[in-house]
Amino acid sequence: MNIGHRIKQIRIAKGLQGIQLAEKVGITNVYLSYLENGTKIPSIETLQKICDALGITLSEFFMDENANLPPEYQELIENVKVLSPKQLELLNEFLKTLRQ
Repeated sequence: MNIGHRIKQIRIAKGLQGIQLAEKVGITNVYLSYLENGTKIPSIETLQKICDALGITLSEFFMDENANLPPEYQELIENVKVLSPKQLELLNEFLKTLRQ
């Protein structure tokens, strides 16, 4: 598991900007960027603070909820995670049309 990628993934899912999370955790935005890019690895204490700020437990952080899905579903989920709210709305409308 890429810890930095997971931090960024959850941060985005929670609708937080990097600066907002950094402020909640008490670290600089630059340091958070290093963590998310994998340049630095957080201490367990810092990771706990990040999880607290994100409203999750350490267990939830390390849980891979998509591990049991087929690879093609996992790929879809990963692609959807990076969409903007507008893109997500358009994709949802497209999928509704496909089901009809």
